[in-house]
Amino acid sequence: MGYEPQFTISSALLTRVEQIAALRERILAATVQVPWIPALQKDTRTRNTHSSTAIEGNPLTLEQVRAVEEGREIPAVAGRAKREVTNYFAGLRFIENNATKKTINHEDIFTLHRILANEVMDQGTAGRYRTIAVRVGRYLPPPPGEVSGLMFELLTWWNQESAKLSPVLSSAILHYRFEAIHPFADGNGRSGRALALWELYRRGFDTHHIFSVDEFYWEDRPRYYRELDAVRKQGEDLTGWLEYAAEGLLATLEHVWTRVQHFSAQSTQKKLVLRPKQEQLLQMLRDNKTMSPSEIWSALGISKQGALDLLRPLLAAGLVKRVGSKKSGRYILA
Repeated sequence: MGYEPQFTISSALLTRVEQIAALRERILAATVQVPWIPALQKDTRTRNTHSSTAIEGNPLTLEQVRAVEEGREIPAVAGRAKREVTNYFAGLRFIENNATKKTINHEDIFTLHRILANEVMDQGTAGRYRTIAVRVGRYLPPPPGEVSGLMFELLTWWNQESAKLSPVLSSAILHYRFEAIHPFADGNGRSGRALALWELYRRGFDTHHIFSVDEFYWEDRPRYYRELDAVRKQGEDLTGWLEYAAEGLLATLEHVWTRVQHFSAQSTQKKLVLRPKQEQLLQMLRDNKTMSPSEIWSALGISKQGALDLLRPLLAAGLVKRVGSKKSGRYILA
């Protein structure tokens, strides 16, 4: 008997799925100029990497993760922490490169896990289903002898049945069921979230790869774990989990829509085409709320004049404004 997810399309879930569909269409229809897309993708990749590894205890900050991606040196950072981040970037590139793959098999799962868990596993072997019993808090996943069969059933459902559902639902179902099986001795959380993202890519939901879904889970990690555990307490009824995952995806799209509006700002009736450093600067201002000139050029690794050259068109376009005196002035989003 194959895997059959159990859930009810509640009014709350239906409403969220409809809101997600409408907002996604608005984002796709927005005038986002091609030169911006790589910068958006890079920032999203960094945010997903930071969030997914941080959920598992990685201590690197968002800016440190960004530095790893850019090949900059980070003093006093443990080698394992940097390796986990580097691995996750590689894992995201793997699913991006295989975004149109029609059929996913065991070897694909092994490859992804091998990339994510290389040299950072506390037990077991990267790219191999576990041969030991494991415990996740109070939860005891299926014994190792059942893992291969359960993964076969999940892959069959994913390849043959998931397309009948909205990708909002199928990605969340895949995420939960993978974590419930817990097929590897270590690295299941990162792998499960990567698979959920892969489903959104495969189904054409995130065509530009600009949705940083894992940020929602990271922002309230205790709730994330509670929602996963609640499915088991409710006899494998996925309804509550799907409502939660849809809430997260909606919040993600709302964040993306805000960013798109900034990127689409007009100056004298012309679109401002952001350079990568300007995109990074706007994101830093969103994160930090206010920054001094010295903080800006230090964070971006550029000269004072370089920072001024970046700021000038942003100020002219009304995206950024300066507050305070000439000596102690700081920059904020307009």
